[in-house]
Amino acid sequence: MTAQMLVAQEIPPLTVEQTGKDAFHALNDHHVRHLPVVKDGRLVGILSEEDIFNHKLYEPIGQYEFSLMRRFFVRHTDHVFDVMRTMGENRLTVIPVVDDDDKYLGLITLSDLLRFFAYTASLTEPGSVLVLEMHRRDYSLALLSRIIEEENAKILAAFVTSPPGSELVEVTLKLSTQDLGRVVAALQRFEYYVKYSFTESDYTDALRERYDSLMTYLNV
Repeated sequence: MTAQMLVAQEIPPLTVEQTGKDAFHALNDHHVRHLPVVKDGRLVGILSEEDIFNHKLYEPIGQYEFSLMRRFFVRHTDHVFDVMRTMGENRLTVIPVVDDDDKYLGLITLSDLLRFFAYTASLTEPGSVLVLEMHRRDYSLALLSRIIEEENAKILAAFVTSPPGSELVEVTLKLSTQDLGRVVAALQRFEYYVKYSFTESDYTDALRERYDSLMTYLNV
């Protein structure tokens, strides 16, 4: 999955001729805190709410010194993980997408990115979730897959998280089975620590409720 496949066309970019007032209304209309500015089809910069407040409201935004300028964008061929990293590290609500000739193609919104991961993380598939805790050196997805598949289950999605500076990792696995008894027993035989386990009835409604709440918040 590349950035080009997530480009949203329904949110137009700002142009250098528009004023701060125009930009302020556009941010409110689309429920975002940033919007790209283009000139002659090329990206000029990313306008933030702070940029508007730091300039005269009726001044053309082409005269602004954007705080974000062109530092943040992704190429249309960049992987979605690069999109997620750039947006997360810089707390962006949108990220511009350009082609190899620096032509502006569109933008990706945070809500689009979250929707993508909601589906690719197999949240819509029946199954269950396990959370394992282990030392970083002991993590092997291949070994975990072999143990789990020997119990007639499959890993649909896997996420690895770790606090900064910690040698421990949490491995969250979405599995294809709702019967966790044999899988948990097998993992424990291999001395894996099962920190949490959730069957579909435990987590599906909660996940959907939290996801819907987040989507509502992003569109406020």
